[in-house]
Amino acid sequence: MGVPYRCPNCRTNRSRFNIIKQVPRAVKLDPETGTVMEEYTTEQLSPLHFTYKGPEVKIQCGVCGLIEEERTFAKFGEK
Repeated sequence: MGVPYRCPNCRTNRSRFNIIKQVPRAVKLDPETGTVMEEYTTEQLSPLHFTYKGPEVKIQCGVCGLIEEERTFAKFGEK
């Protein structure tokens, strides 16, 4: 943060945004009920369970509701 944003969808909003912090949680679910059977730490992950590599923060436009990565709003705010 610390850079100007502008929504690439509605193109008018430069001031109202929701900052969404993503906190990944590695779990094993029961395939029939969907309940959490096991929760993993990064060190415990099996070779078949990938670690989350997405962005830590996403931005939502407070006017039109578009949700994208922070860099999309920042890049559009440069113009």
